[in-house]
Amino acid sequence: MAELLEILMIVSFGVSWPMNVIKSYRARTTKGKSLAFLCLIFFGYIAGIASKLVNQAYMASFASKWYVLFFYVLNLIMVGADLCLYARNKKLDKEAQKNEEVL
Repeated sequence: MAELLEILMIVSFGVSWPMNVIKSYRARTTKGKSLAFLCLIFFGYIAGIASKLVNQAYMASFASKWYVLFFYVLNLIMVGADLCLYARNKKLDKEAQKNEEVL
């Protein structure tokens, strides 16, 4: 039961992150985004992955439970993409501010 609940949590986050990445891509701004929040979530997924890798019971049954780690990694990739978009959007914000100052 605990594994099922963990999977539901990870899948719920997994569905949310692509929508957030698309929103960041379209918004082309960092307004309303928190770099600290994204970094903490990224770190949290790294910690979750590490906890799976050092858990002997999980690793002993890895062949039948690999999908849990897969979703952790997939979510980590999504947060990483959002961090990259944050960097892009920050640059776009600076360019827009520079253009406003020229006018």
